Amino acid sequence: MTRAGRVELLDAPRIRLVETAAPGLSPAHRSAMDRRWEEAVRANPALFDGPVAALTGLERDGRDGLVLSWARATYRYRALRGVPDAPVCSSLFVSVVQPSGDGRLMVGRMAASTSAPGRWQLPGGTVEPPDEGAELNVDGLRRHAARELSEETGSDTPAEALTLWLTTRGAGGGVGALFLAPPCPGHELRERYARLVSTETGEGREPEFDRIKLVRPPAGLDGLEGPHVDYLEPVCRHYVDTSA
Repeated sequence: MTRAGRVELLDAPRIRLVETAAPGLSPAHRSAMDRRWEEAVRANPALFDGPVAALTGLERDGRDGLVLSWARATYRYRALRGVPDAPVCSSLFVSVVQPSGDGRLMVGRMAASTSAPGRWQLPGGTVEPPDEGAELNVDGLRRHAARELSEETGSDTPAEALTLWLTTRGAGGGVGALFLAPPCPGHELRERYARLVSTETGEGREPEFDRIKLVRPPAGLDGLEGPHVDYLEPVCRHYVDTSA
């Protein structure tokens, strides 16, 4: 495990996911959650209360593994952050590290219609729970990562080509499972994204990324105008350090 500012980088090639019950809420906590969620939606109408797999715990599993406990919840549970004595429901997400053939990494800027407009990040998204009775496992995370990569960048990389590479934990407790994609020539990455934008806009939809860039970390991150996710810089530095 290494620490990079407020973000922990957990080298754990094995992940086991265990479903737990959603945390019980007192009437006061539920009222505070609903009130904060309604305020957040008024501030950003792009928010929606869809199903999520909320992280409820993280433990080491031997020297090279992690156990991630999760519960079926909805996005409004995030509004519990900052409520005194409220149960903790952190984010569980997947991201994809997509290198170009010359060692640069692809990053995208979230569009105005998303829940985090203007934010730079790797392709990825919050994990959704499987159907009732179905198991959430690493293969499910890998498929979700491949789907996010396709939906946000136009990639046709199959799930089986993605390798579980790293796990991150942010200061707020959110945990991300990062997958490494095979290198792809930069011009192909740009062409795939351009085709996606053309298709999405032609059908009256706004792409989730309003822009992509290929950056050479760490110096290339300085050219990104606007905010970015907390894990972006430490993950990019780790990629450089481990691929040298």
